[in-house]
Amino acid sequence: MIRIAIVDDHPMVRAGLRQFFADQIDFQVVAEAANGRDALDIVRKGEVDVILMDISMPDHSGVDALAAIKARAPDLPVLILSGFPEAHYATTLLRQGASGYLNKDCDPEEIVRAIRTVHRGRKYITAGVAEQLADGLTGGGVDKALHEQLSERELQVFLRLARGETIGHMAISMSLSVKTVSTYRTRVMEKMKLDSNSELTYYALKNGLIQ
Repeated sequence: MIRIAIVDDHPMVRAGLRQFFADQIDFQVVAEAANGRDALDIVRKGEVDVILMDISMPDHSGVDALAAIKARAPDLPVLILSGFPEAHYATTLLRQGASGYLNKDCDPEEIVRAIRTVHRGRKYITAGVAEQLADGLTGGGVDKALHEQLSERELQVFLRLARGETIGHMAISMSLSVKTVSTYRTRVMEKMKLDSNSELTYYALKNGLIQ
């Protein structure tokens, strides 16, 4: 039996997935959460085999949660199910520990295949993501998006800044000092060749990284 936790801030999405998974004889939904912070609480209990998680959630996003989950349970598969196209986040999050990335427009049967695949300890790579990864290996990714050059922590800070979060609030929620968060912000601005938070937010909106 594969014990699954569904993490998504939309109750209808969770209900739909739970109902669909009920038809799979080897699936059992054992927990649900509406944000990344609650997802980490589920992981702490240690009674789940696969996390199925969205990216865009209030309070504590999937990007933040992925980093925290992999730090606590590095072998626990985290499958991302997002409304954002693969091109925006997939390769970045796979590098940061996700076991797979699916768009919410995919066939529900593909979600089932992906869960079974990551439960076996393998990555689930769609054809689109495989092409992106191949481009990177062959040099086709030379002109890759600026945000793809960010480290795990830098990406977290980037997305929080893009949503208008203050450095002080970030420091508290990420358990970092204000000075450390400020250093990350400086690195983000330098790598992305931006001068202000408003430019950063514009970039995120233009590239479909926030809604």
